[in-house]
Amino acid sequence: MPQRYASFREFYPYYLSEHSDRTCRRLHFVGSALVLGVLGAVIAGALSPWWLLGLPVIGYGFAWVGHFFFEKNRPATFTYPLYSLVGDWVMFKDMLTGRIRF
Repeated sequence: MPQRYASFREFYPYYLSEHSDRTCRRLHFVGSALVLGVLGAVIAGALSPWWLLGLPVIGYGFAWVGHFFFEKNRPATFTYPLYSLVGDWVMFKDMLTGRIRF
């Protein structure tokens, strides 16, 4: 039975422990950056709105490669989908600000 977390604040240390491999974190960062880039391009009109359908594949594709081939663990998305999604963006911000090593 998976552990239950009462808040994202409780969950985030677990989330970070599942991302100890630097390559895995970098792949998460690339996927998130590409998601923002595609979203921005769609909003600017440079890409068709149909590209929005590919955002989950772009974001999760890079992250899952990181987990399966480098971290060698099961992505937290499968057990904690909402907290994991929030964790992706908080980790992205923490990497941008230098709080977490890139």
